[in-house]
Amino acid sequence: MGRRAKNPVKTTQTTLRVVEALKELDGAGVTELADHLDLPKSSVHNYLSTLEQEEYVTKDGNTYRVGLRFLDLGSYARHTMPVYEVAKPEVRSLAEETGELANLLVEDHGRGVYIHREAGADAVRVDCYTGVRVYLHSTAMGKAILAHLPESRVHEILDRHGLPEKTEQTITERDALFEELSEIRKRGVAFDREERLSGLRCVAVPILSNSSRVEGALSVSGPTSRMQGERFESELPERLRSAANVIELNITYS
Repeated sequence: MGRRAKNPVKTTQTTLRVVEALKELDGAGVTELADHLDLPKSSVHNYLSTLEQEEYVTKDGNTYRVGLRFLDLGSYARHTMPVYEVAKPEVRSLAEETGELANLLVEDHGRGVYIHREAGADAVRVDCYTGVRVYLHSTAMGKAILAHLPESRVHEILDRHGLPEKTEQTITERDALFEELSEIRKRGVAFDREERLSGLRCVAVPILSNSSRVEGALSVSGPTSRMQGERFESELPERLRSAANVIELNITYS
């Protein structure tokens, strides 16, 4: 998880705040952005002009938006992760075989980041896309990762990000979460029973290196109407364990 900088550069922090605000507002003009950030319009204009010059922001009329140059950086970062290339074929196979949404998630600075997704023929559209960041405690994949991190690290993550409630089913008590993580280690599979999105369930397993380090997590998600009974409790977990085993062997010996 990211450490606090000893001497943070305020202009860099402000630049990143501007970029994050453009994402949050889905594009904005100078006045709207200045009001949102509580900064002078002249300062915001200077930041935006510089970002546009360096091709990190685009301008359409009076509206500024996050530019595609960030996609280049994100794609590069993703390709530096061995688990990404190794897992892609298995994620694709899971989606094709189950007809649902198959996902690959890694932990970054205490949050979960979707680095690959494949949609099967019957997959539902949800609010996630490659690159989106989620709270680890509210997803099956996130809990699968947390279950295989040192306890001290889990506490660090919870101290930083908390346990925000996403639905009525979200675990919001630390003791309850640690009980759940213990169960996940025992059974080797994690479940999300509408804990992040109402109406959506998910089954996930960790991806572990030969040194038992958690490299990420693999999951299949779908509507509650299709994710229940034997399919949810045993068939999908078994298929996911098999896929994770293939990925783990390829990471170790490739």
